Formats: sequence, structure tokens, C-alpha cells
Amino acid sequence: MGSQISRGALRVSIYEDLGIRPIINASATLTRLGGSRMPAEVLEAMRAAAGSFVDLPLFQTRVGDRIAELTRNDAAFVSSGAAAGIVLSVATLMAAPNEPDPMAYPMLNGITRNEVIVFTSQRNGYDFAIRQTGASVIECDDTLASFESAISGRTACLVWFAGALALKSPPIEDVIAIARKHHVPVLVDAAAQIPPVSSFWHYTKVLGCDGVVFSGGKGIRGPQAAGLVLGTRELIAGCRRLSAPTQGIGRPMKVGKEELAGMLAAVRYTLEQDEDAILEGYESIVRNWIEDLGGIAGVTTERGFPSEAGQPHPRAIVHLDAGFSKTRDQVIDELKTGDVWIEVAALADEPNAIALNPQTLTSQEADVVAARLRQVLTS
Repeated sequence: MGSQISRGALRVSIYEDLGIRPIINASATLTRLGGSRMPAEVLEAMRAAAGSFVDLPLFQTRVGDRIAELTRNDAAFVSSGAAAGIVLSVATLMAAPNEPDPMAYPMLNGITRNEVIVFTSQRNGYDFAIRQTGASVIECDDTLASFESAISGRTACLVWFAGALALKSPPIEDVIAIARKHHVPVLVDAAAQIPPVSSFWHYTKVLGCDGVVFSGGKGIRGPQAAGLVLGTRELIAGCRRLSAPTQGIGRPMKVGKEELAGMLAAVRYTLEQDEDAILEGYESIVRNWIEDLGGIAGVTTERGFPSEAGQPHPRAIVHLDAGFSKTRDQVIDELKTGDVWIEVAALADEPNAIALNPQTLTSQEADVVAARLRQVLTS
């Protein structure tokens, strides 16, 4: 394809009207890149919902009931993103067993369970979604003993960040056993843990967590400005109580009728897909990348597994030898120039390697990525 890669397939009038170049995303379902692509079924559901007025709280409840049924859960709530789901869930658990008062946060008047435990290796930027409630984050070392000693009468819950962040922590099954002994709720942030689709019910119905939070705009392929909370009826009732149009902590986290319809359609769509075939498609793309990038002096490409978020699919890891003619950052920058803008991931633990993720690409785009990267590496 060379340097004359056509931009015709990438032309999107609203972006070009604003002087913005569309991107081929070989990095991940990142918020800063727009999440993922919504299928036609989701777009149509959102378009249809936009044409009518509706009792929004009732629609939220009915959509949640249907999603709960589809995902084998007791209850479900569509939030304005995974981070909003954490805020509302933590606020609910802080007030339990009482009904949460939307106006009580972040001052925490009358709330004494104001601490949330997080394992050391799982600390990350989404701590702020916890602290936004007014809660304090209590860090425990990556041992069961440290977790148990961190529990007190002020503990509202443990928040567990699933995927790659949990690799250094004790097994979640052992953590849940201790939490149950002390009557401590467990909330799981599984924002990017679809695939596998079994994550919809694994954390709640198999492991017994009180709730799990997903991003709507990643593997579920729903609206990016939406998320999903699945869990106990008490947890979901609290999320509904705190959410818009009620004034208080959840008022800025409004979910529109379009996002509600889109998330229901996205969950249905995701559950109807042949997940094994999708994952094999990712494997095929990675195999082609390894073959297409072979034979370049100073470059080695291999299959990496799992994904950066711990999902059960591969990436292609491109290693540059010491002394290669370009640095990793120069390669990344060059991929953003030329006929198309291509985004790839820089490996945090290896300064001379990049990762190519097949999850966000069409097969045609995957070919474009290989051709352009080979051009950059050999020019």
C-alpha cells in the first residue's frame, strides 16, 4: 500500500469540517480515542429513542431490569460511564444499610462508614471516583493479612480493579472470603473486561461480589458516555436513588434516553455474537502482522497475550533492537503523520517496544497498519 494509502474510507465530514484527522486505532478502546465503534443496531436504537419524550426514571428502571435479565444478574443500572458507576456504587455502600441521601456527599453528614480499601498494586487514577464521594482510600499491601487488618468499623467496601492491575494482588476468591467474614461489600471495576462476555455474571453470580462496573464504550460497543453497574438489588436501588434527575452527588452524571436505549441494544448485540469467532479473528490479524513485519533488520515481532487490560486476546509486540535507527517514540510520532494517522501503544515496561491491538480495527485497517508501520521501520 505504501505511502499512497487512500484516506477515502476515513473521511468523516464533521471531523474534516473542523480540521480534525480521523485515526486508525491500533492501540486500545481508549477514552481519548473515542472508545470503540458502535454497531448499526446500537446507532439505530439511539436514533429511535431520540424521537420521543419519555419518563426517564421509569425508562432507566425498565432498561436496567431487561439488562439484568440478559446478563443473569439481580439488577442493573446504566451509568454515565464506568467512573460514574464507581461513584454511585461507593456512595450507596457508604450509606448501607440505610437509603443513601443524595445531598450527604461529599460532606458525609451522618455517614460513618467513610473508608474504602484498595490494594497497593491496584492504586490508579480512578481512585478519584472513590474520593469524589468524600471517602478516604485506605491502602493495604498485596497480602490477605494486610487486607484483613485494614478492615474496621469505618470500612464501606473494598474496590477491586480487575484485569492487569490485579496481577500482583492475592486471588480474588480469597479476598472475597475474608470480606464476607467481616461483612465487607466488594465492588469490582471491570471497565475493560469484556471480552469475555462471561464477565457480565462471573464477578457477581459466580464469585459473589456485591457489584461490578463496566464501561459502555469499550468491549460492549455501546455509547462511550455510558457505563453499566450490575449487582444486588440494594446496590442498584441506591444508584437509582442517587442519580439524575435527583439533585445531589449524581446530578452531574446524567444518562439520556439515547444512552439508555443504546446500552440495552449494545448488551443484546454483545451477547448475540460468536465470541470464539471474534477472538479467532483477532488471532488472525496478529498472525498476519507478525508475518507482514518479518525480515526487518533490528526488529522482532511476537504475539503478546493477554491484552493490555488483561482481556483474553492477543496483541502484536514490536521490539526495536538497541541501536535501531529510530527510537520507539520516533516511530510512534511518524505513524501519526503521512496519509493516515495511526495510533499504537507504547509499552510502559519496555522502552523500545510498541503494541498493536486488533480489537478496534477492521481487517482493512489492520492491513493499513502493517503497511504503514513497515514503511516507517524501513525508511
